[in-house]
Amino acid sequence: MTPSVLDKAEALPVHSRTPPEWARAALADPIALLIDHAFLEKKAAQNAIELLTRWPGEWMPGWIETMTGVARDEAAHLAQVTRILTRRGGRLERGHRNAYAKSLRTLVRLGGQEEPLDRVLVSALIEVRSCERFGVLATVALEDGGDAELGALYKALFSSEMGHYKVFLRLAQKIAGRSNANARWEQLLAAEAEILALQEPGPRMHSGLAR
Repeated sequence: MTPSVLDKAEALPVHSRTPPEWARAALADPIALLIDHAFLEKKAAQNAIELLTRWPGEWMPGWIETMTGVARDEAAHLAQVTRILTRRGGRLERGHRNAYAKSLRTLVRLGGQEEPLDRVLVSALIEVRSCERFGVLATVALEDGGDAELGALYKALFSSEMGHYKVFLRLAQKIAGRSNANARWEQLLAAEAEILALQEPGPRMHSGLAR
């Protein structure tokens, strides 16, 4: 039997699991969720370009192609999300706060080879959590019959986010070696779960659970 999107999401290495109740609450305000999602896609594209700008090809053959490929994918996702947002009467905001991503960035050790390693791994963290949440959103939206359009969107984007998280993890292993990168990855996964648990609830991709 082919694994479902939810089965694949549950196999991801995150240290906490998102319940269906979170997705139902988020989908109850689709405009706010889409605005937040669009901002995340925009930041993801900018992040790939920033990584390329700060470290323009030192690490390995294919680094430039990989970063530009990720940026292209994320820009395409931004276009998909904003089309749906606009059609539903919403619009992209000029500014947008993301306490989750801000907290993750504090985990980056600045200076030396540790900084690019941590920046790449934090990128992987955001991708793997987004992937997990896309899986839950897709399942709830499609199975509950609440929003077939968003269910199809998140089901389609699930595989792309899965690919991006794996790309960033492989890059980290090339930068620092497999054992060093994997050890740091486990530390950051644990920290990410703690950070996510502290987020306020609401219709955002990386919001916390209702208390």
